[in-house]
Amino acid sequence: MSVVRRSLLATAVAGVATAGYGGLVERNLFTLRRFSVPVLEPGSPALRVLHISDLHLTAGQRRKQAWVSELARLQPDFVINTGDTSSDPDGIPAILRALGPLFDFPGAFVPGNNDYYVPAPKNPLRYFLPDKVGSLQRRRRMPWDQLAAAMALRGWLDLTHVRTTVQVAGLPVALAGTDDPHLRRARYARIAGPADPDAAVRIGVTHSPEPALLRSFAGDGYDLVLAGHTHGGQVRVPFGPAIVTNCGIDVHRARWLHPWDDRMWLNVCAGLGTSPFMPIRIGCRPEAVLLTLLPRER
Repeated sequence: MSVVRRSLLATAVAGVATAGYGGLVERNLFTLRRFSVPVLEPGSPALRVLHISDLHLTAGQRRKQAWVSELARLQPDFVINTGDTSSDPDGIPAILRALGPLFDFPGAFVPGNNDYYVPAPKNPLRYFLPDKVGSLQRRRRMPWDQLAAAMALRGWLDLTHVRTTVQVAGLPVALAGTDDPHLRRARYARIAGPADPDAAVRIGVTHSPEPALLRSFAGDGYDLVLAGHTHGGQVRVPFGPAIVTNCGIDVHRARWLHPWDDRMWLNVCAGLGTSPFMPIRIGCRPEAVLLTLLPRER
């Protein structure tokens, strides 16, 4: 066998092994990340915020459903879900069972693009194009209205174009959320204006971390923005950045906690799911994030 043929064979074997690992092993290695964020007003007690995103739950994903339910053991002060909760138009009962124990805690949510439309096969090259969405004319709609109503009925706040202040563990927390930016449904003008100056912390919530939207939150005085959508890149360079983010954020901030500017922080949750047509993760375990909010230095 020639050197060239041996090299090609070795490359093919390595590719198959990597894909097998990403599809059979890593995408099921559910992980809890923990970060501390100095965003509270000085003198405030710490708050624990559970950030979940991109569950992409289907009725048959029993292991993932059980892992999500077990997050209730963390006893968070607040839960924030940044969208793409479902990938199954018939999955609402399973989703509500999985989230059931978390409904015991106050929470809020916004929709993602996959909450509106049933997933469809996608040319991977589209992730590198300016128009990452394509035509939606023939796409089947998801029952998002029903899922949103069900989560709201269980006590979570629908933050779709809502700005409000709520009490969390005895502290006033300002919240503002948008509709999905990936489908160009976000209308920041509907929540624009200075964030509540009397709140202990000001949190923005959106699905896709688009820089223009983040700049708007920062300009209005938010301390922290929570987002998802990127899956952390889903396939990453080993020990390096994401290859693509599927949005406008740079590849180095495709997941985890980062300063946005000299005041605002951004946490991008890499999420727990995958596209059903690309069910692999490489160098990017599925995750939920527990954020401990701490007082800023005076």
